[in-house]
Amino acid sequence: MAHIPDGILSPPVLAAGLAVAAGGTALALRRLESDDLAPVALVSAAFFVVSLVHVPLGPSGAHLMLTGLMGLMLGWAVFPAVLVALMLQLLMFGHGGLGSLGVNVAVMALPALVVGALLRPLLRRGQRAAAVAGAAAGGLGVAMAGALVALALAASGEAFLPAAKLVAAAHLPLAAVEAVVTAAAVRLLYQVRPSALPGAVAANA
Repeated sequence: MAHIPDGILSPPVLAAGLAVAAGGTALALRRLESDDLAPVALVSAAFFVVSLVHVPLGPSGAHLMLTGLMGLMLGWAVFPAVLVALMLQLLMFGHGGLGSLGVNVAVMALPALVVGALLRPLLRRGQRAAAVAGAAAGGLGVAMAGALVALALAASGEAFLPAAKLVAAAHLPLAAVEAVVTAAAVRLLYQVRPSALPGAVAANA
């Protein structure tokens, strides 16, 4: 997911993605405190590693994303975390494209921000509710990202409609896998490092 190369998307779609990515990153950097740098860097590195296992799907691709986990842990800081990871993947491995970087960041970070904001309150209700929040965040984050990639392709021309449908459908199984992985990760963090999950410390107190 989020490795759309250059030369595919239309200029309006590229401009919209760049605006979302730039705005989200700017707002996140204004809110970022020095104490937040280490966890943001750690989560960004984890995303970088897991998303290296990339399965091509036409003009895009699929891989584990940790979108829901990032949204639950980072909030707005997910934008610079995704930006740095995708930039490194572009420079080191040629994944994606420089012109499409804004769209690639937006389709990853925006769903993460949304699911994190919606489901983070469940982290305060105990370990079981936190695991449910992790599953929902993981599954919804991937499904939303897949829908945004499909929308970007479809908005770039009718020729990309079959590819858009393929991308959206292919990420439904990935959403199920991501739900299981994220639920397990949240459950583990809740047990060993609840401070990484906003509200979990208060719930454990």
